[in-house]
Amino acid sequence: MHKPAEPLEFALKETSPNIGAGAVMRDKLSCTYDLVEQMQYLYVRVVKAKDLPGKDVTGGVDPYVEVKLGNYKGLSKHFEKKSNPQWNQVFAFSKERIQASVLEVVVKDKDVAVDDLVGRVMFDLNEIPKRVPPDSPLAPQWYRLEDRRGDKAKGELMLAVWMGTQADEAFPDAWHSDAATVGPEAVANIRSKVYLSPKLWYVRVNVIEAQDLIPSDKTRYPEVFVRGNLGNQFLRTRISQSKTINPMWNEDLMFVAAEPFEEPLVLSAEDRVGPNKDEILGRCVIPLHNVQRRLDHKPVNTKWFNLEKHVVVEGEQKKETKFSSRIQLRVCLEGGYHVLDESTHYSSDLRPTAKQLWKPSIGILEVGIISAQGLMPMKTRDGRGTTDAYCVAKYGQKWIRTRTIVESLAPRWNEQYIWEVFDPCTVITIGVFDNGHLHGGDKSGGSKDSRIGKVRIRLSTLEADRVYTHSYPLLVLHNSGVKKMGEVQLAVRFTSLSLINMLGMYSQPLLPKMHYIHPLSVIQLDSLRHQAIHIVSMRLSRAEPPLRKEVVEYMLDVDSHMWCMRRSKANFFRITKVLGGLIAIGRWFDQICNWKNPLTSILIHILFIILVLYPELILPTTFLYLSLIGIWNFRWRPRHPPHMDTRLSHADAAHPDELDEEFDTFPTSRSSDIVRMRYDRLRSIAGKVQTLVGDLATQGERFHNLLSWRDTRATTLFVTFCFIAAVVLYVTPFQVVSLFIGFYVLRHPRFRQKIPSVPFNYFKRLPARVDSIL
Repeated sequence: MHKPAEPLEFALKETSPNIGAGAVMRDKLSCTYDLVEQMQYLYVRVVKAKDLPGKDVTGGVDPYVEVKLGNYKGLSKHFEKKSNPQWNQVFAFSKERIQASVLEVVVKDKDVAVDDLVGRVMFDLNEIPKRVPPDSPLAPQWYRLEDRRGDKAKGELMLAVWMGTQADEAFPDAWHSDAATVGPEAVANIRSKVYLSPKLWYVRVNVIEAQDLIPSDKTRYPEVFVRGNLGNQFLRTRISQSKTINPMWNEDLMFVAAEPFEEPLVLSAEDRVGPNKDEILGRCVIPLHNVQRRLDHKPVNTKWFNLEKHVVVEGEQKKETKFSSRIQLRVCLEGGYHVLDESTHYSSDLRPTAKQLWKPSIGILEVGIISAQGLMPMKTRDGRGTTDAYCVAKYGQKWIRTRTIVESLAPRWNEQYIWEVFDPCTVITIGVFDNGHLHGGDKSGGSKDSRIGKVRIRLSTLEADRVYTHSYPLLVLHNSGVKKMGEVQLAVRFTSLSLINMLGMYSQPLLPKMHYIHPLSVIQLDSLRHQAIHIVSMRLSRAEPPLRKEVVEYMLDVDSHMWCMRRSKANFFRITKVLGGLIAIGRWFDQICNWKNPLTSILIHILFIILVLYPELILPTTFLYLSLIGIWNFRWRPRHPPHMDTRLSHADAAHPDELDEEFDTFPTSRSSDIVRMRYDRLRSIAGKVQTLVGDLATQGERFHNLLSWRDTRATTLFVTFCFIAAVVLYVTPFQVVSLFIGFYVLRHPRFRQKIPSVPFNYFKRLPARVDSIL
């Protein structure tokens, strides 16, 4: 049975944008910027002024520059009492919105009442030169200021004016006419930016033993454990089995740290003196920049560290100068692991931390973020719904953020970015967000950037050197159900540098070898990933403009480990679909055995006889059959990258209460009646799972009891059968036995009975331990 088709509203759409890639004659854009549509801009670089005349009563001037083009007006910062100011600011005006024929650059004197004109420079747009990178930047020139009548005024202004595209290096930091309504204090929040994730390390602390601890109560056996603290990470060992002043543990504690190392590692030996009451016996502080960096599985040398005894005197902590207690540790920074901040199922980077262990890149990924259409209004401004949209893409350690297009439900970014690819089995994530920090958003304190949707593209599903241009649906799950928030148009190209190296990657382990030599537990990995996400989000939120915590967490799927009914159903049906192929083979074989199609059954008998008489043909025939199936399926290979599937996610058929449970906080904030209802539902589902697991255990125990003499009569029958079968098989050729068994299994229905077979009846009668469970 085929899966129902996904609604057209949520489907992927192929597009044909006017981009340079694939075109025979490319317009002005450089070949390295060919995955986006060309956008023409008028650039004005205001460098500095000199010899400006005084305008106020003190003879001074408070100059600023006003760049006017039709209805658009850009303002520079102003200076106090400065006749030779330097601005070095760039203004960019979109050509498609230009309705004027003259550019006016005006120098004004800021005043309390009315700003005075110092002078101006006029440009005819038809006379402005064009520049195409990689040409060198246009050199700025001095222009004599003019008054309103066109006469020469005192003072000169250094300018550069040219027509260019978004490929211009001045584009990212320019003031844009599209954002003319944004105040000067929020301009930094709308610019495009490239970020790098901090370099993450696993910190392994092997706590071996301590010596000469001094507990305050010497009449009892100390119950000592070691607590580790790195930033906001707290871990502890178990209580030592040797309850002496020289306890031993030999236990590992794992932390996550990011370069540059800001916090030291703090270890304390503590004595459990009572319930929820611990006494610190000593502490040591270890700066991480002094810690050895390990690249392989070879153990590092142990070291003894002095434990400083803290004594509280008048509310202050003082250190004793005499060190009597010490602790033996192995501390190292693990460079052979990859610090997971994403799920391994759709990770964008699988390289180890240590750069000297990296392998050369195998390709280049280029992404053109072209535009979005049909975005939903995310906020209300001046009585109308609007959206200030920007995109974020994450691949490997490199994050990119496009500029924010202000007040547009169909923004056009046309920005292109490039990444090095080290593994084809990785995923790039592209998200669209609404900027909530314009127009005083930062001052409100509680404002956040709202998620509009995201797209994941697996590189291994892309053909090399092909340009994929598609419009991806932006789907977000809300309490009310799945909702389409718009579409984002992307152009993606994966270029392979070496086909041999790329194919060789499929024989390499997915993660660095340290993950297999010294594997971390699932619980450890989950906890470390949570800490890594926290560190990355904190570091990127301190950049300028900040990549905010809610954005980073959404891109990294911080809540992917949380249980919800919808995902459980989706995974159950995924398993059902995977097993569906085996079930189909079983049904087909049952039809062969029951002679539903006599011709097919006869052909299977003939094939079976050939394979039994010539067993050396079994493996070649199997592999030939699989290769023919693969060649046949090549005609129907997917031609488009995968995208978010609402059917697969069971998002389109989720019950409202299931969605409410998924969006509930942890711990829950719902009423006790709702929690009781959900708990009862979970118990019902868990009961069915418990029954299924119990049935599987029962079958396994029956296999075990074939020879365990738990049922002496059953084991006697099995041992006797095995002895007789061994004698018969010793004297009978294997091919004869195989033909006999095969013909018995494939016998005609008239030679069959509807009651179960003897082996089945025997197996069902074997004992299991289910009757010993309370």
